[in-house]
Amino acid sequence: MNTPTQNLTVEQALAQANAHWNAGQADQAERLCQQVLAMWPGQSDALHLMGLMAHAYGNLDLAIDHIRGACQAPRAPAIYLSNLAEMCRQAGQLAEAEQAGRRAVAMDSTLVAGWNNLGIVLQEAGKLEESLTCLERVVALQPDYAEAHNNLGNTLKRLGRLDQARTQYERALALVPSYAEALSNLSHLLNDLGLPDEALAHARRAIDANPRLSDACINAAAVEVARDRYEDALRWIDSLLISVPMHVGGLGVRATILRRLGRLDEAAADARRAVAAAPENGETQNILGEVLQAQNRTDEALAAFDRAAQLPGFGREKALINRGVLLMEQGDRAGAKTAFEQVLAQFPRSAAAWFNIADLQRFEPGDPAIPAMEALLAPGGVQVQSDRTALQFAIGKAWMDVGDAERAFTYLDAGNREKRATFAYDAGAIDQWMSDIIAAFPAELLARPRAATAGSDLAVFVLGMPRSGTTLIEQILASHPAIAGAGELSTLQRLVQQGGGYPAIARQLTAETEAALGQQYLDAIRPMAGNHRRLVDKMPSNFLFAGLIHRILPEARIVHVRRDPVDTCLSCYTKLFSREQLFSYDQVELARFYRSYERLMAHWRAVLPADRFLELRYEDVVADIEPEARRLIAFCGLDWNPACVDFHATARTIRTASVNQVRRPLYSSSIGRWRDYAEHLGPLLETLGIDPAEVPDAPAAARAKRAGKASAKRAEKPVAAH
Repeated sequence: MNTPTQNLTVEQALAQANAHWNAGQADQAERLCQQVLAMWPGQSDALHLMGLMAHAYGNLDLAIDHIRGACQAPRAPAIYLSNLAEMCRQAGQLAEAEQAGRRAVAMDSTLVAGWNNLGIVLQEAGKLEESLTCLERVVALQPDYAEAHNNLGNTLKRLGRLDQARTQYERALALVPSYAEALSNLSHLLNDLGLPDEALAHARRAIDANPRLSDACINAAAVEVARDRYEDALRWIDSLLISVPMHVGGLGVRATILRRLGRLDEAAADARRAVAAAPENGETQNILGEVLQAQNRTDEALAAFDRAAQLPGFGREKALINRGVLLMEQGDRAGAKTAFEQVLAQFPRSAAAWFNIADLQRFEPGDPAIPAMEALLAPGGVQVQSDRTALQFAIGKAWMDVGDAERAFTYLDAGNREKRATFAYDAGAIDQWMSDIIAAFPAELLARPRAATAGSDLAVFVLGMPRSGTTLIEQILASHPAIAGAGELSTLQRLVQQGGGYPAIARQLTAETEAALGQQYLDAIRPMAGNHRRLVDKMPSNFLFAGLIHRILPEARIVHVRRDPVDTCLSCYTKLFSREQLFSYDQVELARFYRSYERLMAHWRAVLPADRFLELRYEDVVADIEPEARRLIAFCGLDWNPACVDFHATARTIRTASVNQVRRPLYSSSIGRWRDYAEHLGPLLETLGIDPAEVPDAPAAARAKRAGKASAKRAEKPVAAH
């Protein structure tokens, strides 16, 4: 086809250019536009079409330059400004996008695309009420516009109006049943509502409708992350990144999954790639900060959270929450509380802020925070299921502080039921698994000549049930100048998984494999130890691996922390864990797990040598810390240091459910605490085989402290560290 010449008028050339573009003949369309611009530099229609072409071929920066030039013409139509708004939004340039969008609808108040694009821009900028107004106008102007219903659903979701959002997504799908974006968004919403199976089904439908829709893969991964199925989540994200290696959202989600799997170096690499690709994206900055936090790079993490808090969009709330949690881990309770209060000042419905404040403070009768939290569970309040569950635990804790057990357990029982409904758990299978572990590590295996793993005396394992006092014991140890506290490491669990599972790995143990496993563990922890002679791995669930630990690290010390069974289980039941403690959200299942744990620990007690296996009772440590601390330090082969009894003054990062308790001096008020709540613990007590009437009462000091719960002095009373 011959290229048109100067014989064409500008109008004719533009008409032909549009015809060529619509026919898929981009080269001819571009030549005509260039001819027009040679004759009439800055001609807006030619620039606009050049911008559309550049956008279609993925050159967003060039597209924006062309459209921006087109909009400078005095009579540029409103649709050009609307398109500029959308392209700037895609580039993360929200301020210019908003300005262009507002100009577009001011020029033409009936422009459906203009209101739609402005609504999306305002949504991403966090101006949700204005976004709602724009998108409601779109559906009023064009009720059969499926995309508008989808976009309106997104704004309603971010406003927390999940029922209304679901209605809009379903209207979009009624209009276009194969609308992949609406299917994907509905998947995300269903996951928030605590309906993971339906959520995953909708994500799969979205992928079937549009295999290139990245958000659908991300939402499918999010369902699996919410169910702690990290390997399944990783498969979804990896499938996305194969086709789009630098997808910012995919890299961010992958970094989060890898962080939860303990693969921190890989997580940091993905997070940095995401930030490099989208430096103005607050979510990527938050993800990088979370990885840096897990790596104990506190200053860098705080800087990332601060950057996220300054960026437009939805990163600010999460950034302030993350900042508060990090400060809490560092022992800066005042700074943490200020951060959470900042969140509530701007986002009063933030369940995460309320949850963390509840953990930080002790509530008094009449505290206005309690009805404020309760209101968020009322109709019209918070609808995201995980947020509602967090609020149930926070309010339950508040009523326990006040001394109203009836109200406390109304919320705690509801929160536990809601959490338990989100995952599968087979108590019978766990009972059998514990039996299999005992059978796999008989006394004969433990008595064999041990592996020659040089330097294995570096490792000290503090283990036991969650909430049994393991954090307290680690803090006592880490207060010694020769001991580093590493927190809850997943290193051993990863080695076991790589070695063929557990307890099947026991069948493969030879002197060579034991030494190799031990060396891999030591190689992983040595960088954390620095110049310290001992390093504490305080993963409570390592009690499952005590026999294996002794085989692969023969000089390692194992410290088992015991606590009253009912106090331990009560403390678990009243805590919403961030890690997998799937046994703790049902009283019967919790008691069954505890009995299996006791059975396994009785086995380890019988087969492990006394010079490598030490048991401490939490109650003994609380009653008289120094002799127990001296026994502990001597067991670790070190000279005594008095700093160990002032553990609460030791400055270090603590990242466990007991982060706030362990910063305080010891008191005995938590000993025998379960008696105050016995009438609400029937299933637990029955399954444990405990009759409250037959159990001796708690020590007098603890009894007196509990009796004084409602006194005016109660808030000043420190609580025992767990």
